Amino acid sequence: MEALAGNERDFTRGGLRRAVALLAIPMMLEMAMESVFAVVDVFFVARLGVDSIATVGLTEAMLIIVFALAIGLSMAATATVARRIGEGDREGAAVAAVQVLLLGLLLSAAVSAVGLLGARRLLMLMGATPGVVAAGTGYTRCMLGGALTIVLLFLANAVFRGAGDAAIAMRALWLANAINIVLDPCLIFGLGPFPALGVTGAAVATNIGRGVGVLYVLSRLLRGRGRVAVAWRHLRVDGAVMARIGRVALGGIAQYLVETSSWLLVTRILAGFGGAVLAGYTIAIRVVVFTFLPAWGLSNAAATLVGQNLGAGRPRRAELSVWLTARYNLYFMGTAAIVLLLLPAPIVRVFTSDPAVVESGALVLRWIAACYLPLAYGLVVLAAFNGAGDTTTPTVIRLVTHWLGQLGLGWYLAHPLGLGPIGVLVAAVGADLGFGVIGIAAFRRGRWKVKAV
Repeated sequence: MEALAGNERDFTRGGLRRAVALLAIPMMLEMAMESVFAVVDVFFVARLGVDSIATVGLTEAMLIIVFALAIGLSMAATATVARRIGEGDREGAAVAAVQVLLLGLLLSAAVSAVGLLGARRLLMLMGATPGVVAAGTGYTRCMLGGALTIVLLFLANAVFRGAGDAAIAMRALWLANAINIVLDPCLIFGLGPFPALGVTGAAVATNIGRGVGVLYVLSRLLRGRGRVAVAWRHLRVDGAVMARIGRVALGGIAQYLVETSSWLLVTRILAGFGGAVLAGYTIAIRVVVFTFLPAWGLSNAAATLVGQNLGAGRPRRAELSVWLTARYNLYFMGTAAIVLLLLPAPIVRVFTSDPAVVESGALVLRWIAACYLPLAYGLVVLAAFNGAGDTTTPTVIRLVTHWLGQLGLGWYLAHPLGLGPIGVLVAAVGADLGFGVIGIAAFRRGRWKVKAV
């Protein structure tokens, strides 16, 4: 109850278990709500047929680039704000918050323009069939055109997480999801006075929900209360602060572009094996994201604790918080892995009854669940690097594991060796194992403790 209340706390002192719990509980619930967006959309869209599911999958693959921008910038926001809060510099935290939001506004506007003008062409480049292009252009145009709501919601929430006000970010996602859940069936199927927009209705509902969430968090920033209080004097461009944040953000953006672009290209590889394979992969990845995002919530708690404790001159406490959080993440992801390994087909059947799609989706779930344990530690230690402002080390690790491992090896096993989709999954498991092992080894070296932000 204390964690959900969001009362102001000093996370650089006191018991670490309590600090992890107070941060992790709202952050896990926030990330769980983020995953609900994806699951709710595909749950209703699946009733429209394979082409509509494939539309969502291909668009999500392209949206990965938008999320890379949002997550990369949010890493810089969390690291910078957490460091300023740890130093006791709340004025600096407010200035950093404004500058990162301005950067997000500029970048998302460019992405929105590309999506609005080139949605049809982008679907064709992704290998969509004519049926998918016909059914999904409106959905793709709306989702990419609404990049602004995705980026600003991520960044504002990252500011609150860095400050330790995780409950505010959680409430924003609750509000956004509640609106999305209500509007999704209404706009997809035309319930009551709403028009039947088909798969495009899912995009409209999502954008409306996220937009309301953005208005909520921005209003909290401008109220002048809390750890980060933005006043009118802060609403200007500060070139020095923006440049410093930009340098950290570039590493974060590159880091997630490496990871997410490899997912995009994996989707492109799987699209060549037919609609059922692609639809099964789309549903399975939605389920995986549903389990990953709470784990990312725990990782975000570690990033905040690292940033604030480094700012307060307590590097040992920062390190201990990471190992404690990683152990909790191991318990969570281990439980999720058992469920996915035992019940893959029934889980996929929640979304579709097509036998070929169920078989494909269940296969993906089994393979990915096999590497959850090393990922549990890997996700936390790489988030700790980001919380310290060291976004370069995670970028290099992801480059090795995702581009050389998941993508390069996956293509080789799928095509030259003729293993098909199984080859892609084998490579993905190997990449995730390497991700965890290399991340832990790099973290133990301790260079992140002296990174300036």
